[in-house]
Amino acid sequence: MSNQNMDMDVDEPAAPDPLPDPPVRSYSVPLRESDLTVGYVYSAEMTNHYDPQGHQEDPKRITTIWQAILKAEYHQRMKSIPIRPVKRHEVLLAHSEDHWDKVLAIEHMTTQQILDSREYYEQLSLYVMQGTTRAACLSCGGAVEACLAVARGELQKTFAIIRPPGHHAEPDEHMGFCFFNNVAVAARVVQQSTKTKRILILDWDVHHGNGTQKAFNDDPSILYISLHRYDEGTFYPCGPFGGLQSCGEGPGIGYSVNIPWSGKGMGDADYIHAFQKVVMPIAMEFAPELVIISAGFDAAHGDELGECCVSPTGYAHMTHMLSGLAGGRLVVALEGGYNIDVTTKSAMAVLKVILGEAPDELPPLIASESATEVVWLVSKEQSKYWRSVNPKICEPREEVEPITFSIPEILKAHRQHYLQSVHNMMTVPLLGDELNKKLSSQIMCTHDLFENNTMVVFAHEFGNLRTELASAVTCDINLEKSYLLDFSKELITWVRSEGYSLLDINLFPKPTPAVTISKRSRSAPDIGKQVTTYLWDNYIQLSSAQRVVLIGHGPGGQAIMDLLENRTTSVMNTVRAVIQVVGHTKVPILPKYSDELRIWYTQRSYVVLPSRHRVLGPETKPRDLKRHGHLCPIEESQPLKMIMRALPGIREYVKTVLEKP
Repeated sequence: MSNQNMDMDVDEPAAPDPLPDPPVRSYSVPLRESDLTVGYVYSAEMTNHYDPQGHQEDPKRITTIWQAILKAEYHQRMKSIPIRPVKRHEVLLAHSEDHWDKVLAIEHMTTQQILDSREYYEQLSLYVMQGTTRAACLSCGGAVEACLAVARGELQKTFAIIRPPGHHAEPDEHMGFCFFNNVAVAARVVQQSTKTKRILILDWDVHHGNGTQKAFNDDPSILYISLHRYDEGTFYPCGPFGGLQSCGEGPGIGYSVNIPWSGKGMGDADYIHAFQKVVMPIAMEFAPELVIISAGFDAAHGDELGECCVSPTGYAHMTHMLSGLAGGRLVVALEGGYNIDVTTKSAMAVLKVILGEAPDELPPLIASESATEVVWLVSKEQSKYWRSVNPKICEPREEVEPITFSIPEILKAHRQHYLQSVHNMMTVPLLGDELNKKLSSQIMCTHDLFENNTMVVFAHEFGNLRTELASAVTCDINLEKSYLLDFSKELITWVRSEGYSLLDINLFPKPTPAVTISKRSRSAPDIGKQVTTYLWDNYIQLSSAQRVVLIGHGPGGQAIMDLLENRTTSVMNTVRAVIQVVGHTKVPILPKYSDELRIWYTQRSYVVLPSRHRVLGPETKPRDLKRHGHLCPIEESQPLKMIMRALPGIREYVKTVLEKP
């Protein structure tokens, strides 16, 4: 079979051609301009590559993401970039001519040839069918168009929802579910046809992108950084090429950065630790003109192939950090990810960030011992090539554990001392290993807790730690210009001046290793639910208080609402007011299960929120607003300042409800 017959681009000669001059406008630009700056590439044609017997690399990997985008109506906030097959001369920038011929030949195979070659392709971790060639060409062409749209300045960010993936495809071989190296081809096309030359490829797929690194191993214009499971070279694609000492060759030495995890179970804290200590310092020093994420989601928690624990929020935070590079010029190209539900949720979390939304908040985490060891070793190796990498700040904590104290624990100890010495408050003991492990010494009360007729219960997280960074790249803190804001000082002064007793619940948990958090039976909100129920049963109910005021600040609102639903009858007999202080990112919480409780709550609720909160928007119906009870809009968006400005109104509201019979 001749090359001419196999070449999908029939107008081109068989030999490689020089790239034509780039068009003035690419396919991504609509006929009429708009203010949209984010684009996407997608085509259902890529689902024509599938294994009838079932396979992990399933077409649902992209169709489910697309369905989620439609459901969320995100497609209305993005420009559609028409997809097209990759051109022969584009592929030959990263692959050999023989490789191009091999992939094109697949579409001409008979059913019997496909069956006969199944074992051969399985050895390469591939499956093939007549639709494979078309899907592979569209996947690669889609990546090219997504990158060109950003490199030419037509869009700020793009998301390529493509398959089959590409980062295992080497210059001369297809393997590992991959046929063309989508990202490698796209990066070369961008360099050849635009002014963008310096490109960072960040590969967070759980497998090492052997094909991508080989494509640029001797090229200093492409910085390739990969975080992947390595297991001493036994995890796919196996061998030493993905090890930490595999740093490139010749003029490209130091421009390949491998962060090889030593085993399964790596999570958000481990990846973000690597980002802060290695990825971002090197990336800032390299100063890319374009960032491409090889976005495999098989390190996500729930993906059985990767067996790691990265959350959608973790991926969102990594995307957010990378968005600060290259003037915000960013392309996200789908790679692996074989748990359909988890991959979709992770992709949507990333998409929200590139659409301009802030990532969700992460719980308190610390990197695992094995991860800090790997990052330290990588930093020692990479410090040979990058001045911004400092191995000393990456040294594993266990090396100096006997003389270390975490900053949150120091501040908590200071707060405990302040409440004891200034307000004569005492620590409330907790029973049970789990509560003690996470919240010991964080529940305080006044001495008259059991004798006073009126009690204020204040559930909150830690105060606001205001810090100035000595380095935004490494997140090192300038301690001399950092301080703790703790509003509870003002609240306690008011409570004591009125003669009420106080139960102060600090819900900020102690740091927990990442792997433990991802596998624990209770999530962070469950700890708040558990402790408020425990305190109600063992302290509040046993006290003389007949008039109780519940105040929830930030995450404390959820803990208060959990208490209402867990102890509905006793709460309705005793509680006079329920106060919530929420920010822009939270919606005031309502009781869910009891109509009687909802009516009771509406009559006693006082909600402090920003005046521009979406709950107060024109789309909210008046009857829905009434369910929140008394709404107190404040011309302030920061929850800490909100509660300070709202305190006079809270005092007046509490005084009013307590005077009622």
